[in-house]
Amino acid sequence: MTALPHPDLPHADERCPCGRGAPFGSCCGPVLSGEAPARTPEALMRSRYTAYVLHDEGHLLRTWAPERRPHAVTFDPDRRWIGLEIVSASDSGLLASTGSVEFVARSTIGEDDEALHERSRFRRDERRWLYVDGDVLP
Repeated sequence: MTALPHPDLPHADERCPCGRGAPFGSCCGPVLSGEAPARTPEALMRSRYTAYVLHDEGHLLRTWAPERRPHAVTFDPDRRWIGLEIVSASDSGLLASTGSVEFVARSTIGEDDEALHERSRFRRDERRWLYVDGDVLP
């Protein structure tokens, strides 16, 4: 799949939505635009969180393992993503073929605060990390 520019991307100098604290242009921006692959499962997780914030269906579908990929991603227009916390990540180095990331993604819908706590599994196909699936945690 070819990366297409997203019309609502933050400016390169703006803080990246993933919460790492880096500018978008040197954090998730190159991954979302297709200019650079995510180097680790954590980097892919952060870019996927950013894609949810930006409603970037293309990036989410491109980075999903084909055998688990849905036909489409539905975004709740009332959900506002407000933060990502990485609890742990097993990135196992440059030769790793699998990895996992445990995270908590916080959002609001109207007056309600919600948190998604998940341990996600990733695998490397050739030189690209892909999201395989995850277990929702309490």
